[in-house]
Amino acid sequence: MRRADAIDEKTASASPGNSVIPPIPLPQPTDASRPFWESCHRHELRIQHCLQCGAFIHYPKIHCPMDGSDRFDWPIMSGKGYVYSFVVVLRAFHAGFKLQVPYVVAIIQLEEGVRMISNVVGIDPDKVYVGMRVEVEFDDVSADISLPKFHPYLQGGQ
Repeated sequence: MRRADAIDEKTASASPGNSVIPPIPLPQPTDASRPFWESCHRHELRIQHCLQCGAFIHYPKIHCPMDGSDRFDWPIMSGKGYVYSFVVVLRAFHAGFKLQVPYVVAIIQLEEGVRMISNVVGIDPDKVYVGMRVEVEFDDVSADISLPKFHPYLQGGQ
């Protein structure tokens, strides 16, 4: 999915005083997080999974925080879950987000039990609530980075 509201250096809107809004800061994959970001780029939500103790780990780490193991696989998640907690951001903490406020930053509890921080999109921020069912979508913010974001999900299409 290509962002409808994408802000990049070529299409940035001018703000008062003719200054150009910079692009949003992008994740910088590390050795530990690279499999996560590569899967997002393929529009797959894969979460690090410890082969020794069975824990799901997000954000990815070099060693399992539960048992210290460095043996992992990266199973595909369902991409479905619910809003565990959230905040509506009203003031951009970085100039690149200036045109996106207000927006929702949420802790998403995936069906598989792991939690991750993301955005809830496709809905007025005032209508987001704790317990809201959501499903992942991918925001292709650059040629190399796709961000997992979540939109409302109605089970059974209702």
